Amino acid sequence: MIPQMMKAAVYYNNNDIRIEDMPVPSIGKGEILVKVHSSGICGSDVMEWYRIKKAPLVLGHEITGEIIRVGEGVERYKVGDRVFVSHHVPCNECKYCRDGHHTVCDMLRNTNFYPGGFAEYIRVPRVNVERGVYLLPDEISYDEGVFIEPLACVIRGHRLARFREKGSYLILGSGITGCLHILLARLNGASRVIAADISRFRMEMAKKVGADEVIFSDTDLQECLLRANGGKPVDNVITCTGNKGAIERALMCVDRAGRVLFFAPTDPGVKISIPFNELWREEVTLSSSYGAVEKEILDAIEILRTGRIDVNPLITHRLPIEQTGAGFKLVASAGESLKVIIKF
Repeated sequence: MIPQMMKAAVYYNNNDIRIEDMPVPSIGKGEILVKVHSSGICGSDVMEWYRIKKAPLVLGHEITGEIIRVGEGVERYKVGDRVFVSHHVPCNECKYCRDGHHTVCDMLRNTNFYPGGFAEYIRVPRVNVERGVYLLPDEISYDEGVFIEPLACVIRGHRLARFREKGSYLILGSGITGCLHILLARLNGASRVIAADISRFRMEMAKKVGADEVIFSDTDLQECLLRANGGKPVDNVITCTGNKGAIERALMCVDRAGRVLFFAPTDPGVKISIPFNELWREEVTLSSSYGAVEKEILDAIEILRTGRIDVNPLITHRLPIEQTGAGFKLVASAGESLKVIIKF
């Protein structure tokens, strides 16, 4: 029996997450109601400058759950289906979508489920049901399914950057996305993967998931990289941190004809100094990526289903909804945590 009320973790700021009672959402034609089982805390959830403008609200977009009610006209899904639900979906018709840049589509940036993944139940609108609901294979647990969205974002980043997949990599920032980049680079046949961070815990995790070398990035990054890579710069650089100095140092570590992917944002208003002449003369390509859509989501599901990437070692904390505030503090502090999952 579906209750009338549910618990939700309501965000006011990173240090003020309140467990509040809310009505279980009602659904309309073409919609579904999903009981959330696992919801991951994303690094973007704790970007306070970005989130606080809309507070109070229920965050959470890395979710898996079970369909417990279907609206009139829903034929592809049924009660009891285990699913991953994508919070943003593109129109597939605008010029951006037609050009393969679905994640800058206006519709994608204005779609979502309600109220957010840090609630016991979510209503999935019709457009998301049509374009953003994926059956969770039996081989993928609810907790593993939390990684579908972040892994899909990583896959899209590699695709847009057009990396030399079998080349060498420097991954700056060894948090959850940095570790996923390491795992994907390894899967794609990287010749050498070097990770950098200022957290000893995250450096150890980067080594554990496949980095050949780890560098303490507060040191002379370029000099340390050359020592770690046989005296040569790397073919591919990925910045998974918004630290201004770290990004500027990373730009000096890419080889001729190499590629740099900016994967993480800075704080608002930060300006990055670019060694323009050096990058121009050496034909270095700079790119960025944001989000993921169906192609990458399906790739992520298949990679997880077949076990080609094991995300379980990245899960450091599983917490009940009542401890969502503690989970936010863990992620915001960037200390001894990687993926923090809220369980329902």
